[in-house]
Amino acid sequence: MTAKDIKEIKELLHTPKKIIIIPHKNPDGDAIGSTLALYHYYKQKGHLVTVISPNEYPDFLKWVPGEETIVKYDSQSKNATTKIQEADLIFTLDFNHFSRTGTMESLLKKVNAIFVMIDHHQQPDTYAKYTYSDTQMSSTCQMVYHFIDMCDDLALISPEIATCIYLGIMTDTGSFRFRSTTSTTHSVIADLIDKGADNTAIHEKIYDSNTMSRLQLQGVALQNLRVLSEYNTAYITLSQQELDSNRYKKGDTEGFVNLGLSIQGITFAVIFIENKNEGIIKISFRSKGAFSVNEFSRNHFEGGGHHNAAGGKSNDSLSDTVDNFISILTQYKEVLNS
Repeated sequence: MTAKDIKEIKELLHTPKKIIIIPHKNPDGDAIGSTLALYHYYKQKGHLVTVISPNEYPDFLKWVPGEETIVKYDSQSKNATTKIQEADLIFTLDFNHFSRTGTMESLLKKVNAIFVMIDHHQQPDTYAKYTYSDTQMSSTCQMVYHFIDMCDDLALISPEIATCIYLGIMTDTGSFRFRSTTSTTHSVIADLIDKGADNTAIHEKIYDSNTMSRLQLQGVALQNLRVLSEYNTAYITLSQQELDSNRYKKGDTEGFVNLGLSIQGITFAVIFIENKNEGIIKISFRSKGAFSVNEFSRNHFEGGGHHNAAGGKSNDSLSDTVDNFISILTQYKEVLNS
């Protein structure tokens, strides 16, 4: 995003405006954190601001400051549609293509509002008038911090904003262990703590709030874990029946894919999760080092994301999807063993 872009955005928002902020479907910590951080920021500046999520999100994100104000499009479509149609500016955060909003896509393509994109995923679309895209950034939340800085408003970061931004950086960096965590990231984190983010409390609310059913489901995932040593690959499957029998709730499988990646010698980990309602197999990919799961997912499973973290899907059965995945691995044997 150029200095000219920032100047124009500041001029557009010189007087109170109707602002809508949208995360991607099935929002995670970075999506919720970034949208609510921007919500608090523009509320402070006197704008009429609404966060509209395409759908529901996990219970472990229900404590985030301002969460209770979020409008869910799937259950409040009439209210959400009216607000989107009346918006002056629409910020889209943590995604870069309208398809990532699910059933909201057709509506967003029709509205006349000015779009601003803030996102760190690869291959951004061109729908936004103003685009802040940086695929090297740790998280969209870190980008929101820098965006506020570019607007010369770091002094406006309240404890609520600091908490929201810290949440997204923490979750999208795997608690600061991923390669995207830079010295700048740590500098931002230090400033957020100084501005009121309670790092210990945030960590506990995200990582120390397991339910018994989630732990039991994790046990099933571990039982289903398979290692393909010839490809330095591990994968997990979870059927709809296994989810149902363990009282699955949205967000319960968060982080399960990393169980495989934690095994010594494994550089590529995958989890396949059956979703009978949508008629698909949802897939998460993780890798270490040079192997690009973004390219792998785009080439074979209608997905994408980051170099070492991506998602995809399959319309085949769970068993057929796994068989197809294993057959594809033969093309990558050399790189996975390099």
